[in-house]
Amino acid sequence: MLKDYQTGIFFDEMMQPDATPKPHYQWFYQLVQEFSEQELMEKHETAQLNFLRQGITFTVYNQGNQLERTMPFDFIPIIIPEKEWDTIETGMKQRMKALNLFLEDIYNEQRIVDEGVIPRDLVENNPYYYYDQVAGINIPLQNHIFLSGVDLIRDEYGQYRVLEDNLRNPSGMSYVFQNRYVMRQVYPELFFNHSICTLEHQISELHQAVMSHVPDGCEGEATAVLLTPGSYNSAYYDHMFLAQQMGIELVEGRDLLVQDDVVYMKTIRGLKLVDIIYRRIDDDFLDPDAFRPDSTLGVSGLLNAYKKGNVAILNGIGNGIADDKAMYVYVPDMIRFYLGEEPLIPNVETYFLSDPERLDYVLRNMKDLVIKNVGASGGYDMLIGPQSTEEEREVFREKITQEPHQYIAQPTIKLSRAPAYQSGRVYPCHVDLRVFVMNGKEMNVLPGGLSRVALKEGSLVVNSSQGGGGKDTWILSEGGGVNA
Repeated sequence: MLKDYQTGIFFDEMMQPDATPKPHYQWFYQLVQEFSEQELMEKHETAQLNFLRQGITFTVYNQGNQLERTMPFDFIPIIIPEKEWDTIETGMKQRMKALNLFLEDIYNEQRIVDEGVIPRDLVENNPYYYYDQVAGINIPLQNHIFLSGVDLIRDEYGQYRVLEDNLRNPSGMSYVFQNRYVMRQVYPELFFNHSICTLEHQISELHQAVMSHVPDGCEGEATAVLLTPGSYNSAYYDHMFLAQQMGIELVEGRDLLVQDDVVYMKTIRGLKLVDIIYRRIDDDFLDPDAFRPDSTLGVSGLLNAYKKGNVAILNGIGNGIADDKAMYVYVPDMIRFYLGEEPLIPNVETYFLSDPERLDYVLRNMKDLVIKNVGASGGYDMLIGPQSTEEEREVFREKITQEPHQYIAQPTIKLSRAPAYQSGRVYPCHVDLRVFVMNGKEMNVLPGGLSRVALKEGSLVVNSSQGGGGKDTWILSEGGGVNA
């Protein structure tokens, strides 16, 4: 299977430079060698059909068209030894603790700004800073980040680095569970006698995290709902899966009503009180009275109900300032300021283009850098210098010259790679890892997370909207054989 596999200059998750498997992959390597090419091809096709049958899809928006696709799946897992995972888990908890303290601070005392750790204008001029709407609100558990999705990469030395924090509406958790389900259906041989951390109780952990945000004064059993923009949203499958698995209602804005600053759900038996809203709608669309008046997705009066403490909204309103790509640069400083600790997992070096010297450097070295719009996500409005044309660089040169504050630049990191099996062959593809952190009364990190893979050969973009796919992620325990 891997006789022609080349690790090259990149850190490889599975293979050593001498083309032998790393110790924690040895058993997997030997097992897969026993499959014939025909068996591998049949299993691969069965896996893709499994995703199709279950309706595991996402939507790509391309030139005004909406294309629904199944998530491409690759059966070669990312395997992480337990000791290595412990470091990731501790680093994620540290980062989320600091980011939550930052959000609580800037909507209340603003110590981090007063003490000059973060420039005031970077906070006050941030388009995702909703001070007037949410300042001073006493939210349950003082917790703004119920669920985060932190994107990690590995550089050429195998060092994990945080590429991005997703603190508003992180998507993809459903794919973690479905990747595992399909893997067990199609490749049951891989799970015999190997101690892979289970995902069995993680939906229960997510549900507990949701329900722990009960507003003060709630009497009796709390009611939670998942608020979706609707079936045309790119992550609708994610919304549907999580609501179903947690046993909470999936609702749209038209299903909710605010009366006397209290939120109700319309049911065939009349109105039912709603205490907690796990929303998958961006801030701007949540309440047409408080944000965008043209929004048809939200609920009029929802912000007032939130301010009065009659409903909890997860994730919190105004989180966008903390996962803004410009604010990302300051997260290590937040960890030092709030926790008095050094960051366990470093950032990628980042340049602000609002700095004239940095802007000049970036304009002269565009072909060697990655340039991102601070407000964009999903791989959109991004230039990958080494893979760009002169024409594409010229377009970006004009954009960042006109709005330098809207862009950041980063060195092109040699992203780690892993083998991928597609179209009957194995070849190296770049990968990253989205780690999901759930936070309620306690913080819990989903074991493994979502490994995303750039299936297009040579591509550095792992986003599903840009041709990427998914892999199952295994945390390999040192103990006995617990099946996943």
